[in-house]
Order: sequence, then structure tokens, then C-alpha cells
Amino acid sequence: MTVTKENLREGLYTSMGMTKEDAYRILETLLELMKGTLAEGEDILLSGFGKFDVKAKSKRRGRNPSTGEDLMLSARRVVTFKCSSVLKEKMNPQRVAKIRK
Repeated sequence: MTVTKENLREGLYTSMGMTKEDAYRILETLLELMKGTLAEGEDILLSGFGKFDVKAKSKRRGRNPSTGEDLMLSARRVVTFKCSSVLKEKMNPQRVAKIRK
């Protein structure tokens, strides 16, 4: 199942005992802050969750897969995500247990 903004809003609403409108405003504000920070080229570190990194990609040669035509891809910035060790352990508890034995 994909978690949507609606799912996150509902989680805030039920777990925090706030109005649906307040939960919506908090979620939208958080996402806008994150987008603005990343657009400025700053990384975001959420302890216990992971890190969003802004990476610069240089101009490079590419190919249109449908026509096979060569083209130049322009330089751009992309966002990558690396999850924290806490999140990795939560996702793979059996792996961590084997490693620790």
C-alpha cells in the first residue's frame, strides 16, 4: 500500500487528537518547508528516519529510448534519500538479529 498525504493527515488527526483542518495545515506546512529547503540546495536530516541529499548532476549524453536518437541531457539537481540505521533495523529486524548473534 502506498501512503498518501491523506493517510498521513488522518494519522495526525487520530493520534494527536487535533482537528482535520489543523492536521492538514501541519502536514502541508511541513512539506512546503521541506520543498523550500531542498530547492535552496540544503540537505534535510531527520534523525531516526534518514537524510534527503541534494545532488548535482552534470550535463551528459543520453538516448531517447523510443527512437534511439542521441541527445544531451542538461545539468540538473536531484534529491536522493538514505535511510537511517534505525529505520533499516525497523524494516529488517530478523537481519539485525542474525548479525548480532
